Amino acid sequence: MTAHVARIGRLRAETRDDSPAVATPTPRLSWTVETAGSGWVQAWAELRDGSGATARVEGRDSVLVSWPFTPLAPDEVRTVEVRAASTAGEETPWSEPTVVEAAFLADEAWTARFIGLAAPGRPAQPIRVRRAFTVEQPVRRARLFWTALGAAEPQLNGVPTSEDVLSPGWTAYGDRLVHETVDVTALVEPGENVLAATVAGAWYTERYGFFQFAERIYGDQPRFAAQLQLDYLDGTTETLVTDASWSAADGAELVDSGIYAGEAIDTTLAEPGWSTTASDASTWAPALVDDATHPVPEARIAAPVRRIEERAVAEVLTSPSGSTILDFGQNLVGRLRLTVAGPRGTTLTLRHAEVLDEGELALRPLRNAAATDHVTLSGDGEQTIEPRFTFHGFRYAQIDGWPGTFDPASVTAVVLHSDLTRTGWFSSSHELLDRLHENVVWGMRGNFLSIPTDCPQRDERLGWTGDLQVFAPTASFLYDSSAFLDSWLRDLALEQGHQDGVVPMVVPAALSGFAGGGPTAAWGDAATVVPWVLHERYGDLGILREQYPSMRSWVEAVLRVSTDGLWSNTFQLGDWLDPSAPPDQPAKARVDSDIVASAYHARSLRILADTAGLLGETADAERYGDLAERSRAAFAAEYVTPGGRMMSDAPTAYALALRFDVVDDPTVRQRLADRLADLVRADGYRIGTGFVGTPLITDALADGGHLRAAGRLMLQTENPSWLSPVTKGATTIWERWDSLLEDGSVNPGEMTSFNHYALGAVADWLHRTVAGLVPAAPGYRELRIAPRPIDGLDHAEARHVTPYGEASVAWRRDGSSLRVSAVVPPNTTATVALPGAPEETIGSGRHDWTVEVTDAGSTPDDITLGLDSPLSEIIDRPAAYDALLRSVGAHDQAKADDIRRGTQWSRGRTVRQLLMFTPPSMLDDVDAALAAATPAPGVAR
Repeated sequence: MTAHVARIGRLRAETRDDSPAVATPTPRLSWTVETAGSGWVQAWAELRDGSGATARVEGRDSVLVSWPFTPLAPDEVRTVEVRAASTAGEETPWSEPTVVEAAFLADEAWTARFIGLAAPGRPAQPIRVRRAFTVEQPVRRARLFWTALGAAEPQLNGVPTSEDVLSPGWTAYGDRLVHETVDVTALVEPGENVLAATVAGAWYTERYGFFQFAERIYGDQPRFAAQLQLDYLDGTTETLVTDASWSAADGAELVDSGIYAGEAIDTTLAEPGWSTTASDASTWAPALVDDATHPVPEARIAAPVRRIEERAVAEVLTSPSGSTILDFGQNLVGRLRLTVAGPRGTTLTLRHAEVLDEGELALRPLRNAAATDHVTLSGDGEQTIEPRFTFHGFRYAQIDGWPGTFDPASVTAVVLHSDLTRTGWFSSSHELLDRLHENVVWGMRGNFLSIPTDCPQRDERLGWTGDLQVFAPTASFLYDSSAFLDSWLRDLALEQGHQDGVVPMVVPAALSGFAGGGPTAAWGDAATVVPWVLHERYGDLGILREQYPSMRSWVEAVLRVSTDGLWSNTFQLGDWLDPSAPPDQPAKARVDSDIVASAYHARSLRILADTAGLLGETADAERYGDLAERSRAAFAAEYVTPGGRMMSDAPTAYALALRFDVVDDPTVRQRLADRLADLVRADGYRIGTGFVGTPLITDALADGGHLRAAGRLMLQTENPSWLSPVTKGATTIWERWDSLLEDGSVNPGEMTSFNHYALGAVADWLHRTVAGLVPAAPGYRELRIAPRPIDGLDHAEARHVTPYGEASVAWRRDGSSLRVSAVVPPNTTATVALPGAPEETIGSGRHDWTVEVTDAGSTPDDITLGLDSPLSEIIDRPAAYDALLRSVGAHDQAKADDIRRGTQWSRGRTVRQLLMFTPPSMLDDVDAALAAATPAPGVAR
């Protein structure tokens, strides 16, 4: 038998890994090749399905290849196999069969009605619904299609139909509903059966808004709809649907449930066997049939929320008030599972918080979200209890009312998020940097829960478009986010359709009328940026085709309010949460919001023009290309001086101009980059950007020849900086750079979250620049291997599972040498750009290089430091900076703290000028300390 070196690694239909279900009759196919050889390039591939049909693909295409067979019929299950051959003639064997299951229904096949409780006792009343039915002949297959206005947990004969949580999730309820498709053949029994569900309001009945203005915008009561399709062995089919034949009752032990409020569970009210034939539900009332018009549900395209991980208690604390507080060691999103026994009627109260404030739970940042669960015990021995239709963002949980001696092993934190596949990793020699990257991962996990939210804890948890827009590249590296974001973008387009092209700040649009409904830069630009990122990272031209009307509609909405290419004089959020902004004025940034708006306008026009070109929309490509150039030129004329200064002399202004290519003159671009570096130095290499500028600034510096400044900024530990929260024990990314103040107290700002991913968007720079793993063509079909080591790191590595297979770049310093290794997936190529070496192009396989590096950007060591040294020379030498602060602090610690916090470290000001009106003894000590910190010749400092 011939030994095959190459084989098919993975064959997938569409973009979900967690299920064989597909929502389209023509799912695209993707496959990878695994081989120990190098330079493997596909010459052709052959596909075959379970019917015996075959199709041949010529060339390299192996990602999201069009379905080559007859379309899937509703309910159909088919297998697909693939084999491929290289340009060198090496053939793989046929892959293992991949099951492809049609999860969609035929047109007009959805006939289920939404049902609920006829006489609910209060708004958002949890309910139970059920229907008994008889099976009189052998069942070949049984599938349950269901949805809810709210969230539900269906059961068949008392057994949950899946392990999904909070399904079917949150969508733009007025325009789009998602149905679940579950094979329940194994749960159907001959004779009597019961189909039932517990239903809670979840996102549908939640009250949205701020302060006292929160209101229910969708509905007051949850609803459930389902149809059970029974295919019998004799070829006949029977469908059971929700209608007036169903019965409904209150939620029994599920007394109350809310996303923000938490859940009340009273197990003394439990009715064992209610969802089985052991109960006849004779006391239940007929279900209310909802006659309102709702969208016809569509099949799910993204993975649902599931229980992903469980974490034990790390430490049990006793608060100053005497309360028992559990520390799980990680800020997470989920809920508690208790195993407890106690007298009947004993009620436990579970409160949740992300941080402690003077030893107690810090509840103020939750605002109107109670985030509290109540559990009442039945007294029937040991019980295991977990809330079902809510979630909390927390590291700490306070438990009041525990019966007897508390055992920490009795409580587990259950981590919830959408069940996405991890695809990206980063590591380095810097412990704090690695913890920062892990914080980014945990921030994404907590906020990719049904939709991409801003935060998971307070009375918000909304799909803020701006947050996702800046984070999309990082998200696409860390997890396979394609299907997840595709689903969310569908809602974005639908919500946008109600506002004449304007993209709401949150999707789904739960804040009706917020900010007056006008277009908002950076937030609304998610309509263009996110599809473009998905195309870039996954090679998905289909997402551009699907979202093109939305992209175009957004740009046209902005064109209506722009003048001669500039977008100005309208409401904007600007560079939100610039660290210089007052706590209660987060939009008061150093950069003019008109600069932010006009830069984004130019960028979206360019993205739209390029998208139109890819889609063959020739007229649009020309029109929007011309408009993009007009906007670019107008920006440069309006906001950039000939000498290379921005009219807003703020880091974000320079980062926008450089990264969005709205300035194209090479000389002016270099002057802008140099000025940006001056500003960053003057700020003491502490961050000076908010949500808009933060993802851009390290790239703008590094690309402009200031990698050292970018590295200093990245590894800064003083506030504001990425690593400052890490030094304070952060395990997720904070909303504010100083969500905790230096004294450990919580920032007094009204918005203070300890789990926001937006500022973690810098992780994409770690992957692309520090480690050097860059997508050079859509879907990583071509890579760029270009590590750029920064001071303070001895080694770094990035790994990413691309659509073609795993790619990686790792580097390590070895004296004056840099050792680099990389793995390039089969069927891809890479351009290699290493320091001091000519560029080369390589094929797939593992590659290693050693290059000699010179520290051309090092700080000169032929200078004597002292009182007359410019402040720029001090801040550029960490040893001198530390010496200055120590020597001043030995005389006056308050003055040293003021210097650290408030000094502008500019070239034109000396240490002596900084220390005006200070005692001569301090000046003498500072002068001596700086001289001692002067590097000896040949010694880097």
